[in-house]
Amino acid sequence: MKQRKIPMRSCVVTKDKYPKQELVRVVRDNQGLVSVDLTGKLNGHGAYLKKDLEVLNIAKKTNILERYLETEIPESVYKELEEIISK
Repeated sequence: MKQRKIPMRSCVVTKDKYPKQELVRVVRDNQGLVSVDLTGKLNGHGAYLKKDLEVLNIAKKTNILERYLETEIPESVYKELEEIISK
């Protein structure tokens, strides 16, 4: 049986490639609203973060998500990311 291809994505903080399942996607839609995309299918400009609290803290300190998505990231998005990662 043919083996399925595993989609790989790059973390915006570490720049390493990981399987899509090990990352969480943050999306900026056409109206400029930022949200966490658990399905990986929302329309808009997306950025992937490794599911690691250290990586999240680095992203928060360096504002890398704000630069990558070209908009301000609300604190509620960081809190939601923290809840998802700590599960």
